Amino acid sequence: MAKKSIIAREHKREKLVAKFAEKRAKLKAEGNWEELDKLPRNSSKVRLKNRCKLSGRPKGYMRMFGISRVAFRKMALEGKIPGVTKASW
Repeated sequence: MAKKSIIAREHKREKLVAKFAEKRAKLKAEGNWEELDKLPRNSSKVRLKNRCKLSGRPKGYMRMFGISRVAFRKMALEGKIPGVTKASW
């Protein structure tokens, strides 16, 4: 599991991106780069990292479910993800 501080930092970035998304889009459309530079760096969507919502793991992230492969496998075996079964052939 990732450190709590790393998870909190990423959550803070998500909030900033959501808060400034409309303003950033407007400034980009106008081409007003000076005002865009004055916005917080962490309000840029590029600075977000996909992390597991349960453990904070940055690698093995499954975008469709929003969790890592490890958490996905555990939940699938417990039957907590509907429609997902273990393959066997």
